[in-house]
Amino acid sequence: METADTVKRKIVLVGPVYPFKGGISHYTGLMCRALKQRYEVTMVSYSMQYPRLLFRKEQRDFGNDSFKIEDTEYIINTADIFSIRKAAERINEISPELVIIQWWHPYFAPCYRILTGHLKSRVLFVCHNVFPHERFPFDRALTKMALKRGDYFILHSSKEAEELQTIMPEAAYRVNMHPTYSEFKTVENDSEAVPVDQASVLLFFGFVRPYKGLKVLIEAMSSIPEIVHLNIVGDFGGSKEEYRHLISDLHLTDRISVRDGYVPDREVGEYFERCDAVVLPYLDATQSGIAQIAFGFEKPVIATTVGGLPEVVRDGETGVLCEPGDPEELSKAIQRFYELQKETDFAANIRADAPRFSWEHMTDTIAELTGLY
Repeated sequence: METADTVKRKIVLVGPVYPFKGGISHYTGLMCRALKQRYEVTMVSYSMQYPRLLFRKEQRDFGNDSFKIEDTEYIINTADIFSIRKAAERINEISPELVIIQWWHPYFAPCYRILTGHLKSRVLFVCHNVFPHERFPFDRALTKMALKRGDYFILHSSKEAEELQTIMPEAAYRVNMHPTYSEFKTVENDSEAVPVDQASVLLFFGFVRPYKGLKVLIEAMSSIPEIVHLNIVGDFGGSKEEYRHLISDLHLTDRISVRDGYVPDREVGEYFERCDAVVLPYLDATQSGIAQIAFGFEKPVIATTVGGLPEVVRDGETGVLCEPGDPEELSKAIQRFYELQKETDFAANIRADAPRFSWEHMTDTIAELTGLY
């Protein structure tokens, strides 16, 4: 029989989760599992995440259920005010002490404004990005409209904390590094997708967007020894040809492989296991889930000194850092990495640094911030 001391305190977690695609879906599922070690957690997700008008690609991937959370309640239609109100009523029925909401884009501002306006519980926003990478008119106003309903905030970098304070100077927050995605190591791979077999392989992984600096990396490859091969793996979103033309113009077609499109979870491990390092040549950033997938495979990260990346990558120990936007500087950083690799045990350093990226550490941060011990 449970006593008052053993009854777990109730939390509701709101956000995308399997079968929704993407890093934030993976993040939410892993956060739910971590929180369940300490709390009674109800997972609430979307019956519809984005309208087809805004997001035409398939939003779900049923091919792998490794990140599935049993008993998830898919009850929020983000574009239906009546659905949102009913979701709030359902959450109030559960009577949690805390509602944790994933925040990453102002599209969700009206939905979360309505939801939190009807909740009786305290609210914590986990901010993957306070403001979107690709800014647009009124994004700041929309963000403030939603986040001002929060009681607490978790940020993944000091830069994000500074941005939050520009709209909420008195916000109660903590900075907690983005936890590691080590679960990809346990995902069974049944695909035939095998990366190019080369002696030295670098990996660029994830959605291709201008702010991620892929063009700088391609240009940098021109001055890197020919033994090094680059795998570009991710969804180009219709911009693939301009990158292919750049690769061709620089005569790098034999040294750069391109795999365009969404990568199912079962194929992710193949690319990370076969590379020497993961390259994040970002021109702008807050934090990076890709870096945490790399660390999950004990792979070093070559990154630029933007956003929270210098807080994540220990230069010369768990990877190499360089200034953004300069192919020559990136080329030097890559060559420096291969020189360091001869005498540096990057994998051992990544293991030693792992505690600050653990999900247990995240749970402790939430408990300390909210008082839910």
